[in-house]
Amino acid sequence: MTIRFRLVAQAVAVLIAIIAIVLIPSVIELFAMMQLTLFAAMAVLALSLAFIWGFGGILSFGQTAFFGLGGYAYAISAINFQDSTPSILLAIIIPSLFAAILGYFIFFGRISDVYLGVITLTVTLILFNCVNSTSGDEYRIGKALLGGFNGIPAVPTFNVPFYPDQILSPEQSWWVTGGTLLGTFLLLRLLLSLPAGRVIVAVRENEVRASLLGYDPRKVKLLTFVLSGAIAGLAGALYVNWGAFVGPTIFSLSLSAEIIIWITVGGLGTLLGPIVGCVLIEYIVAYIGSQQALNSNLVLGAVLVVFVLLLPKGLVPTARDLLMRLVPAPKPKAQLADEQLTPSVAASHMAGAE
Repeated sequence: MTIRFRLVAQAVAVLIAIIAIVLIPSVIELFAMMQLTLFAAMAVLALSLAFIWGFGGILSFGQTAFFGLGGYAYAISAINFQDSTPSILLAIIIPSLFAAILGYFIFFGRISDVYLGVITLTVTLILFNCVNSTSGDEYRIGKALLGGFNGIPAVPTFNVPFYPDQILSPEQSWWVTGGTLLGTFLLLRLLLSLPAGRVIVAVRENEVRASLLGYDPRKVKLLTFVLSGAIAGLAGALYVNWGAFVGPTIFSLSLSAEIIIWITVGGLGTLLGPIVGCVLIEYIVAYIGSQQALNSNLVLGAVLVVFVLLLPKGLVPTARDLLMRLVPAPKPKAQLADEQLTPSVAASHMAGAE
């Protein structure tokens, strides 16, 4: 597959995605569109972990910590400012700062990957218990009452930037959420194609070699961790905008496990795979919840076991490998030129070689 063909295919895929995002509100019902809005918000969260795990080699069991901080930062600031524009910025900045502080002690403290997972998991539990214990009237930030296990209801949703009176409609919220998902995907693809992205992958492959080339693996991992926290915080703001509510369950461990399942099903080491896995699993969970016939946790566990045993690469890498087998790659020009040589010319070449 030539580079030009790949670029054209990618451009066509992006164009199709843009057209789909624009046209979806006019071809599906409102309920289905609201479901897609939720799926897109959660897919942004999936990208945050897919980036640091699949390309940075950092498995965080507490990605919902940044997701929840972003959600609460947006809710509290939106209630106080009555404007979603600075609230979205705070939903990105606060998780980023928290990721920078936490990541500094983890990576510069030379903590191993196993303990990194334990620390991020513990931080998520601490945040869940802290937020869950703020049920009194004295627990408020400005005008925002934290509400404890009841959460914060009636959160102002997105508005036109710097125009608080112009609230976005459900269709416009879908355009914002779907566009954010596509933009995040493209920005991560661009980053990974740049030298900085290659350094991130190089550190994942071999930290010693990367350090010998002059790169500090601790700084690279820290910056990767901070970027992931920012994306997760943005996903938290999108999630709260969808439901106009945020509660302590946004820090739940079950959601942390679901993110890992999304990536495992879709395919680790890809950016498209986690999006596919997220939408597929979330649709299955929503369908099971509407039927009330099975326990969704049992189904998720069964799906994880099946994919680990039968499709360990995930859906997208498996489909890509199958496509590569069915559609052979075009031959290089030099090879085509050699095959087009006449038998006499080929024989002369062979004689000359002898």
